[in-house]
Amino acid sequence: MSQTAFSDAPIQSRLPELIKLAQHSDSNARRLLLRELTDSFFGTPERTPVEQGLYGAVLSDLSRAMEIEVRAQLAERFASVEDAPHQLIRQLANDEAAVAVPVLSHSPVLTDDDLIHVIRTRGSQDHMRAVSRRETVNEAVSDAIVEHGDDETLHALLSNDGARLSRSASETAVDRAKNNPDLHAVTVSRQGLPIDLLNEMYFEVAENLRAKILEENAKLDPAELEAALSAGRTRIATEDGSLPPDYAESLTYVEELRAAGQLTPQTLARFLRSGSRSCFLIALSQLADIDFHTARNIIERRELDALAVVCRAADLDKALFLTYAVVLLNNDGNAMGKARSYASMYTALDADTARRTLRFWRTRRAALQAA
Repeated sequence: MSQTAFSDAPIQSRLPELIKLAQHSDSNARRLLLRELTDSFFGTPERTPVEQGLYGAVLSDLSRAMEIEVRAQLAERFASVEDAPHQLIRQLANDEAAVAVPVLSHSPVLTDDDLIHVIRTRGSQDHMRAVSRRETVNEAVSDAIVEHGDDETLHALLSNDGARLSRSASETAVDRAKNNPDLHAVTVSRQGLPIDLLNEMYFEVAENLRAKILEENAKLDPAELEAALSAGRTRIATEDGSLPPDYAESLTYVEELRAAGQLTPQTLARFLRSGSRSCFLIALSQLADIDFHTARNIIERRELDALAVVCRAADLDKALFLTYAVVLLNNDGNAMGKARSYASMYTALDADTARRTLRFWRTRRAALQAA
């Protein structure tokens, strides 16, 4: 068969011959035909719809019986071609990962429906990661990836600024990221992540990532802040533990002190020193207007940077914060040195940024009260 066989006549007139050759049982003949037909496709930039359909049908039929190496080469060649035959590209996208990945990663011919079909039917993480790395991933496709992909696949999707995530997919991604430190950085750095969901990551991530969250909070204008808080109220946080046995008694005592005007920051320090942990937590939650469980999370995990946010937002002076920090760290080596480090962070923390951050934590209290 000559290299010019496909230039002698229009492809429509040679359809019976092409179909007959494509059905040839000799693999070498079929491989040669596949190569020549591929060359003919790229050598015929102006193709009628009929010709385009014929190329797709015959190339698909030929490639289906070829070895994986041949199919992989074909996929590489057609992966970025804007007018590649849809039938061929769809077939290659559903092939083994070694064949499908370049097509799934780059082909502009694949529709969202094509991509979702691959995600749902192949069940391969390699296929899903390839889709996750496309220049653009629409929300419907991202939803399918978040539903079926593992955490490594989710990492690839979150890393892609060209991937658009729905609110629902973003919520699911954040819930999963909370339980996997490997997803912390990519989630916090995710462009376009709703700010209320970003703030849900605060208590899960390391100090450098918490600083990034505070930076994002500082950028918010009042309208953005209100919109984010409104969205966050739709996600009522799950109760994260039962109340302590002395909660009711401690609440009564704290309420009595508050009614008498004696619930002061100094009283909180006294609660800490005397070991009245429940009283301190209740008083802190009332002083900062956050829910009890958030306050307990801060104290039991000794989240002193979070405590700094609370104290800075409540306009408590640095000396009181330092007192709280030293008492909480009294069993640690070099407690005073660590407290000084956090006091420096307190000084550097912008009060307005602290108040904005605290408003996200208050969202949980408001949601629980409304539930």
